[in-house]
Amino acid sequence: MFDIQAELKKLPESPGVYIMKDADDRIIYVGKAKILKNRVRQYFQNSSSHSVKVKSMVSHIASFEYIVTGSEVEALILENNLIKQYSPKYNIMLKDDKTYPYIKVTVNEHFPRVFITRRHLKDKARYFGPFSSSYNVRENIELINRIWPIRRCMKKFPQDFNKERPCLNYHIGQCLAPCTGKVNEIEYNAMISELLDFLNGHTDKVVASLTEKMYAASENMEFEKAAELRDTINGVKKLNEKQIIEAMSGGMEDRDVIGMYRSKDGCVVQIFFIRGGKICGREHFMPENTDTMEDAEIINDFLKQFYSGTPFIPKEILLQCDVPDFDVISEWLSREKGQRVFILIPQKGEKHKLVEMAVNNAKITLEKFGEHILREKARTTGALDELANAMGLDFKLERIESYDISNTQGFQSVGSMVVFENGRPKRSDYRKFRIKSVMGANDYASMDEVITRRFMRYINGGGDEGFGKLPDMIFLDGGKGQISTVCEALKRLDIYVPVCGMVKDDRHRTRGLMYNGREIPLPYNSEGFKLITRIQDEVHRFAVEYHRKLREKAQVHSILDDIKGIGKKRRKALMRHFGDIEAIKRADIEQLKQADGMDIRAAESVYNFFH
Repeated sequence: MFDIQAELKKLPESPGVYIMKDADDRIIYVGKAKILKNRVRQYFQNSSSHSVKVKSMVSHIASFEYIVTGSEVEALILENNLIKQYSPKYNIMLKDDKTYPYIKVTVNEHFPRVFITRRHLKDKARYFGPFSSSYNVRENIELINRIWPIRRCMKKFPQDFNKERPCLNYHIGQCLAPCTGKVNEIEYNAMISELLDFLNGHTDKVVASLTEKMYAASENMEFEKAAELRDTINGVKKLNEKQIIEAMSGGMEDRDVIGMYRSKDGCVVQIFFIRGGKICGREHFMPENTDTMEDAEIINDFLKQFYSGTPFIPKEILLQCDVPDFDVISEWLSREKGQRVFILIPQKGEKHKLVEMAVNNAKITLEKFGEHILREKARTTGALDELANAMGLDFKLERIESYDISNTQGFQSVGSMVVFENGRPKRSDYRKFRIKSVMGANDYASMDEVITRRFMRYINGGGDEGFGKLPDMIFLDGGKGQISTVCEALKRLDIYVPVCGMVKDDRHRTRGLMYNGREIPLPYNSEGFKLITRIQDEVHRFAVEYHRKLREKAQVHSILDDIKGIGKKRRKALMRHFGDIEAIKRADIEQLKQADGMDIRAAESVYNFFH
């Protein structure tokens, strides 16, 4: 038994990370502390001063752990990693796991290249971005390739000089073929300098240079070339107008502007990316689990999660309010960037207007998606609440696992496990099972094997994250028989997880739930009913899809093909004579001999295989 008061006395006066767990040993909150002893003890004292979120969390804490670190910055980094790994209930979560595209110019190599990348490395190359739209990045790259004949190959110079003939890009005028020595490095780098001016936002220089070339072509009566240059100039101007607007604050600094807006419909954090003094993109996030959090706490946690997942850190970050971990986040970001990062809360002037613009855009985004957010809540967490109320549960449904069996005449039976968390499919935790111990079409025995294998992996701690958690409830695509089978398997393993059946009528349509020996009808138009229908469809689809792949792989393979002495003709003869695999399994040697083409040795081989 974990004695919280006794364990609180053992806490060290050191920086570190604390991990709160509930009665089921699930991690519900991860936090960091400058002094573990002081921070953790605060949760269990002066409850009247706690926020609603903290009061709710503390009521569910059954135990805690802690990890001592060398500094508060190290604790912050570890905290971020643990939050991403365990997705605790009381930490805010950013569901956007995307990596942003950048334009990379390899000025760190001879005859540089330019291309799209999502990895920002410390390799002395030049990176431009991040961009919120990969379409805009590709559009930039296409324009660059039209203006400057930059190489696109992966050759390494000088070792790859004159090893091959120039490629097609050289012959169509889109590469200067440095691989054959047709251009020297000084001339090539002059072209790269123009490109860098363009990417830095100095498009006036590029337009002026292109205009000069256009007039020269026109004077030389090269009208087609002049027309191409004219179109390119228009493309540069159009792209500049569409993608990049002047930032009100002026200057050439890289900065991110972060604004947040919240209402009863949810919360939106808007971030503007300013590069080279110009706004080059924006992105919005809808963090979850924010209902009981203060504004400063949301932005504080957003900063930690967002900048632990992006490879680029700007020189300045503008916020609408102060945050609790201001100093340690500043130190952490400065260390990551390798130079001082300034976090500012402007109260007036142009920078304040930028923050107001971000907040206003967050508000517009939330108003735009607010109705969608409410609908999504109704069909996910709202549907779970409906199911919990219908079944009279005294606990909250969060993680649901559902299982199904699929086979064809007993051939290659498979099991499927799908997972829904907070009403949404969690496909990374889906698992497939190829039935090993059951011959023929025995769904109950197959289900027993699947449940046993799944929860033995949990007991043995097999290192598989999908098997590393216990569900709040198991939903089965079946009634009393399936429920009984699963309950017996769980009892044998000494694991308790509630089991619920999703029952169907005579026309194979879902009609309700089977729980604790009673059938629970659900209104057809309710969100709870729609959710169990989606779970049923998903677990069935996943099982059938896996089975279909195995069938396609094995084509006309039968279990009889695994019996020595039974070829294609005898297999067909046995199936014609007995009808299915189960009848063949029950037959004795004399009965097996009655099938066409079966002699005593073949009959004995079949009988011994099944017995």
